[in-house]
Amino acid sequence: MALVKSPAEIEKVRNSCRIVSDVLKYIGSYVQEGVTTGELDKLIESFILSKGGRPAFKGYRVRKRIFPASSCISVNEEVVHGIPGGRKLKNGDIVSIDVGVEKDGYFGDSAYTFAVGKISPKKQRLLKVTEESLYKGIGKAVEGNEVNDIGSAVQNYVEGSGFHVVKTLVGHGIGKKLHEEPSVPNYYVPGGSQKLFEGMLLAIEPMVNYGTEVVYEEEDGWTIVTADMQDSAHFEHTVLIGKDKAEILT
Repeated sequence: MALVKSPAEIEKVRNSCRIVSDVLKYIGSYVQEGVTTGELDKLIESFILSKGGRPAFKGYRVRKRIFPASSCISVNEEVVHGIPGGRKLKNGDIVSIDVGVEKDGYFGDSAYTFAVGKISPKKQRLLKVTEESLYKGIGKAVEGNEVNDIGSAVQNYVEGSGFHVVKTLVGHGIGKKLHEEPSVPNYYVPGGSQKLFEGMLLAIEPMVNYGTEVVYEEEDGWTIVTADMQDSAHFEHTVLIGKDKAEILT
């Protein structure tokens, strides 16, 4: 599969990304104390369908596991891939909502970590650093650089701020499939990496832990949590590589 997309393909990804962006803006007002993650997921699914899209995560298969919901909703110590259900949000929680949309055979993907009510200064700083690290990475997503330039920018900013990037999960290319080559780690990988060319599409997504970088998978086969049960944040954008700067499509 070609890493560089045609103008027609880019336009289709752009359309899917527009729905992703709109649904994350829409759901923000519902992220409040007392709502369950399952209720949020139903709202997300209805919104996506109303715009002519398909929830990309629902039915997504990894080996014999099938994801059952339209969004990944991960609270506090949950890093990513949280399955929406009966968990009620509480004042002081942070909640990552990750949404993928397919429309006309092409995908968009984005995530945002929301604050529920008033959060602690500790959590505020974690969210701030994680989101800023995403934009540090996007700033390096230009033709002539490598994927490693993105990962180094994220890692240096996160670790310089006293936090840790998750190293067992990475960003990815995107287009006709939700997950395509190349992998986009949030850290430097020795030995070189994929060069970036104008017209490539990447989903860049720092996952940042307050404490240890070590994570594990829960028994549901999806939810990733921090080993020390401290908080984690997650921000993601789908971007189009340009000659001088990346365009954020979500």
